[in-house]
Amino acid sequence: MKKITLFFAFLLLFSCSKKLFNEKWTKEKAPSEFKAVFETTKGNFEIYAKREWSPKGVDRLYSLIKNGFYTDMPIFRVVPNFVAQFGIHNDSILNNRWSKFGLDDEPVIVKNDSMTIAFARGGVKTRTTQIFINLKDNNRLDELEYSGVKGFPVVAKVIKGSENVLKFYDKYGDKLGFRQDSIQKYGNKFIKKNYPEVDFIYKATILK
Repeated sequence: MKKITLFFAFLLLFSCSKKLFNEKWTKEKAPSEFKAVFETTKGNFEIYAKREWSPKGVDRLYSLIKNGFYTDMPIFRVVPNFVAQFGIHNDSILNNRWSKFGLDDEPVIVKNDSMTIAFARGGVKTRTTQIFINLKDNNRLDELEYSGVKGFPVVAKVIKGSENVLKFYDKYGDKLGFRQDSIQKYGNKFIKKNYPEVDFIYKATILK
């Protein structure tokens, strides 16, 4: 009986995971340009992405948005006059699935000006799901070299609702930036219990 129960539990987990993640999404190509809207606790903001800025990065951004990754997601790192960062899902299995498909590195084509968006990365081929919005002109990020990579390629920019982006709660600063392991492990429950003022993304949608 126990074996049967475990078998059905595995089938249920596999079925749910398959709906939330499909490996073919990691190879999905974006259109030459697209717009998307992010609905948040501070109001909406709209982005514009152009594939020539960072083909692999824009492909990934498009796929993540299209397939509902940025849903019920904490904007966990908001450093005043620097960046607002998000991209850790409440489902640790989903995070782990996407993390196995790091993107090949690309050069910086567009400057990291205020309200541009780039993927976070910590070394070679580490761009996966986390992105940040520049809250000011951070042009030093165009040339910053570390761990075998140079700069942060811009993939999109905020074209509407920048005033809402600037309202994201920033009093925690970098505290949560150093607690990403806990966010990955315990999800939104950890955030809401220990950092209740954190803003959230309700959902992101590709605009027709």
